[in-house]
Amino acid sequence: MMFKSSALAVALLAGSCVVAQAADKVTIAVVNASSDAGLFVADAKGYFKQEGIEAEFISFDTGAKMVAPLGAGQLDAGGGAASAGLYNAVGRGIRIKIVADKAHNVKGAGFQAFMVRKDLVESGKVKTLADLKGKKIAITGAGGSDASVLNEAMKSVGLKYDDVEKIYLGFPQHAVAFQNGAIDGSISTEPTVSKIVELGAAVRFKGNDEFYPDAQTATILFSGDFAEKRPEVAKRFMKAYLRAVRDFNAAVVNGKLTGPGADEMVAILAKYSVIKDEKTLRTMIVHGVDPDGKLNIDSLKKDLAFFKETGDVTSNITVEQVVDTSFAEAAAKELGPVGK
Repeated sequence: MMFKSSALAVALLAGSCVVAQAADKVTIAVVNASSDAGLFVADAKGYFKQEGIEAEFISFDTGAKMVAPLGAGQLDAGGGAASAGLYNAVGRGIRIKIVADKAHNVKGAGFQAFMVRKDLVESGKVKTLADLKGKKIAITGAGGSDASVLNEAMKSVGLKYDDVEKIYLGFPQHAVAFQNGAIDGSISTEPTVSKIVELGAAVRFKGNDEFYPDAQTATILFSGDFAEKRPEVAKRFMKAYLRAVRDFNAAVVNGKLTGPGADEMVAILAKYSVIKDEKTLRTMIVHGVDPDGKLNIDSLKKDLAFFKETGDVTSNITVEQVVDTSFAEAAAKELGPVGK
């Protein structure tokens, strides 16, 4: 009888261990860019695993394509710009939340830039952004965050958004478009900026941080199902993410990966992201990201107002209806101040 009891106890103990060790699977949408660093570092350094999470990365070529599967609950989390498409989706009742900072332009170290074709600059035809009136400027699309950035650039020199001709091209296409003269300028992001400069096709005319400092260029998104039905898992996810963000930030000095731990960060990005050249990763300007995941709400509001002005968003949706900062706040509180 004692043997049977002991055997039963062992079996029950083994069963409880299996349950304790079972990880919560979280599907994460990424575009495999350097701005996905916080997500990649959290996986590479085992932070997700330590929080009992099995991370599965799903790749997309643009953040806009994440919206539908996030809204349908087919994805748990993702990272992309707060575009008109996102606000329109939430306005239609699709449940998606902006929960934390993923990337912003730091004053003095903008990882995004207004590029101008080299021959236009060298000939003196373009001396200021005002000289681009009537010129062809590439952005990724109407209703995107870079459209609002272009608007701010034009406003900074007394021009209007419609004073330039917009050409819709993905970032990787900008270099070729400059080379064949199809565009005169662009709102580009790293590593495209570095590639364009390397090819000699265009020059980094102004960092976006010069005319739109601290712009909220990308955010961490949660599906409604993840945030509402699995809140404890979502909190653990955010804790792992912010731990990784803090490691990444520690390696950044003046916008570049040259600080303590930079070798590790470069190796992780080379493994996970589309940027495989370690030299590029060390020399390009990287994104800023808040160590507590704090969002630039004013920037989000400015962009949404612009989307409404252009008619890309027609509902009365507000930023407050889309943002939920509780996950980042809880994680930051648990982690404590940076450096402690």
